[in-house]
Amino acid sequence: MSNTLATIAQVKNTRIFILELVKDLSIEQLNKIPAGFNNNIIWNIAHLTAAQQNMCYVRSGLEITVEEKYFSPFLSGTKPDKFIEKQEINSIFDALLNSMDRLATDYSNGVFLKFDPWDKRYGMKLNSIADAINFVPFHEGMHIGYIMALKKLV
Repeated sequence: MSNTLATIAQVKNTRIFILELVKDLSIEQLNKIPAGFNNNIIWNIAHLTAAQQNMCYVRSGLEITVEEKYFSPFLSGTKPDKFIEKQEINSIFDALLNSMDRLATDYSNGVFLKFDPWDKRYGMKLNSIADAINFVPFHEGMHIGYIMALKKLV
């Protein structure tokens, strides 16, 4: 297995951990925005998928592999604009895991033929799809921190 595929598998395992972390929270808790925060737990979870789609697919000139309603509303700079019901929460959880399976398949099949380089605000430059995939664990780690902080407040 290539290092990049190993990274994708690691991210999927991290995402399984995140879902385990929030499995006992109510719909209200997942949607609650505590004082001092701009978003909630379900936004952070959906954001992980949206950010990965943006970094890997959009930067490669490809169509996203998740429904648009789970993409644009959860990109960086957005914040929750509605209460997310149980059925949609389940779809967000499914997309979180399924998007990594699709990424592994697409990477293995060589669909990422080009990449628009990107200077991330964290002082990192992404020059290739491999760079983007290797950035995902760092990004997810930050959001796990946010999710854990939010969980204590809901």
